Amino acid sequence: MADSIIVGRFIGKEALAAVSASFFIYYFLISLVIGIGSGTTVVVSQYFGAREYKKVQQAFSSFFIFMLIAGIFLSIAGIIFAEEVFRFTNTPPEVLPDAVRYFRIYIGGTFLFVTFNSVISILRGMGESFRPMIFILISAILNIALDLLFILGFGCGIEGAARATILAQGIAMCISLAYVNNTHPLLSIKKEDMTFHFELFYKSLKIGLPTSVQQCAIAIGLIALLRIVNDFGTDTLTAYGAAGKIDTIFTQAILTLSGALAAFTGQNIGAGRMDRVKNGVRCSMAVNLVLGICVFGSVYFWGDKMISVFTTDPNVIQIGRDYLFVLEAFFVVHGALNIFNGVLRGAGDTFVPMLVSLLSLWLIRIPLASWLSNYYGTNGIWWSIGISIGIGCIIIYIYYKTGHWKKKAIIKMQSEK
Repeated sequence: MADSIIVGRFIGKEALAAVSASFFIYYFLISLVIGIGSGTTVVVSQYFGAREYKKVQQAFSSFFIFMLIAGIFLSIAGIIFAEEVFRFTNTPPEVLPDAVRYFRIYIGGTFLFVTFNSVISILRGMGESFRPMIFILISAILNIALDLLFILGFGCGIEGAARATILAQGIAMCISLAYVNNTHPLLSIKKEDMTFHFELFYKSLKIGLPTSVQQCAIAIGLIALLRIVNDFGTDTLTAYGAAGKIDTIFTQAILTLSGALAAFTGQNIGAGRMDRVKNGVRCSMAVNLVLGICVFGSVYFWGDKMISVFTTDPNVIQIGRDYLFVLEAFFVVHGALNIFNGVLRGAGDTFVPMLVSLLSLWLIRIPLASWLSNYYGTNGIWWSIGISIGIGCIIIYIYYKTGHWKKKAIIKMQSEK
């Protein structure tokens, strides 16, 4: 978000559009490792709940080694194929050069991002959320400061924004690694502790692979949606990116709630306390409802002012406001969908959320966006997103009520032992 605001204000809307287009391509490339990370979080949370601490360290070291290697591979692939990917998505010609330059630098630091994320994911799986918050806060503050330094101080342009981001993530990664290596009682990245345990990684892979497929399919769907957005020109792409950043801030609240509930579910299944899982769902729904009312109210009254933080172009502001108004009308529904997904992931049931995401995206959102945009313009695209979320929520709720997900735990519950 810092990149987008500073780039949009001090370089121009074409540069902002380049940052926006880069996000969706980057999201696709890291989707695989994100999914594996979610599987490892489930494995760690359940072993932690069952007090099998040696396996917690073994799962962490296996995951960390995988993430480091995968991050290096993705960095190389992204640098090589950057321009071809942007041409495939019909990126407007006036945006393409900036997008390629920004993306190649940004993707070069992927190994820093994924290793940082691996530490954060494992800590959250153990129920530790305060320190990950501090590490990410450090990264965000550094990112903003370095953005201003490189763009305004050194005149580095859009490349400066990319360098600022990867440098900030690298520093935060070093701090987080220093914490787990020297302070945390259960985790270590010392040479003698860093061994790859195939059996535990296979369990993480088995749980996380459906999520990886889900994330990749979602990312490809976002790219397909990006092609539809790009057909409406630079203003729409700019608004889509700016409003999307704001929506990401709002959505992060429910994604974090979902992630917390996944770890909570995994630990309590490991401890044999299914009653706490049900209470967790009820509390999460209450939080979701309060958040939904606050978010929609803020967009209704101040949506245009939110977009104007990124740009002063009136057409971009209007398109962005329409996007926010439609999407945040579905906020509570989106939150409910993620809450049910969090419970299922925590129990180790990741196949059904993957299937529901694929169906709602590819059978509903993309075809509906293509059709509605012909009649209602850009608003048709935004409504297709909301409608697909609503249908996905209905399907996942029905599955949740069946209770089949309770049989997916990777270890026997303590009560059964």
